[in-house]
Amino acid sequence: MKIYLDLVFILNFIYDLLLLMTVDITLKRHAKFIRLILSAILGALSLVILFFPCEEVILFIFKIIASVLMILVAFGYKNIKYFGTNMIYLYMCSVILGGFLYFLNVEFSYKREGMVFYFEGLSINYVLLLIVSPIILYLYVREHKKFKSTYNYNYKINIVFKNNKCLECNGFLDTGNKLKDPITKKYVILVNKKILEPYINIRSPIYVPYKTVGYQGLIKCFSIKYIKISNQVFKNYLIGLVPEKIDLNGSDCLLNYKLMEDICLEN
Repeated sequence: MKIYLDLVFILNFIYDLLLLMTVDITLKRHAKFIRLILSAILGALSLVILFFPCEEVILFIFKIIASVLMILVAFGYKNIKYFGTNMIYLYMCSVILGGFLYFLNVEFSYKREGMVFYFEGLSINYVLLLIVSPIILYLYVREHKKFKSTYNYNYKINIVFKNNKCLECNGFLDTGNKLKDPITKKYVILVNKKILEPYINIRSPIYVPYKTVGYQGLIKCFSIKYIKISNQVFKNYLIGLVPEKIDLNGSDCLLNYKLMEDICLEN
């Protein structure tokens, strides 16, 4: 079997550089590109050990040492948490990319007859590394940012009613929810009417006007004792009933934007 060392080096250099760039973009490290290149070269050169006879344990330890050096060259060392996060994301991105490449290689390079797979002699690893890998890592970065921006606004909340009943639910901090009762000056949290039925018995609701694009009306609200978020208590809020089911990333209610300010003030 022929092994082209220059091709192996180039492919692994590109692979390592893509992973380091993904870590840099995801964690916003803003590392100099030359440091990423030097780190990728170090990672590619570490493949030399594969051509020497050594035990699996030694090979594993060497790979760990090589990845540690790569992280230090690319991002430096500030503290153990900073270093550990960089290491975790490097391995996580490597596993994600490697898993996709393996899956696609099996799909395209092997034929299946029943439960038996056999190799056809066609491998597209090289093509995948150069073309598909950046796409996979780009999708990972995009989904990671979307996940982070979305779930940073999720809160576990407890609504304590006038009758001392307590409803525990997931709340999503909606910056578009700026409802405020003009009379009581209290802000409105929107909750699905169905999940509130076992907890309340409204006799004198408060009607708060609201306006959307091309539509305006009144929303039925009622007073509560307080809401509790992460051991912080907030009292200047009303609960608004919405007939539609609220389903935003597992949330049961839409919190008011004012909570963002209140939570920051409490902290």
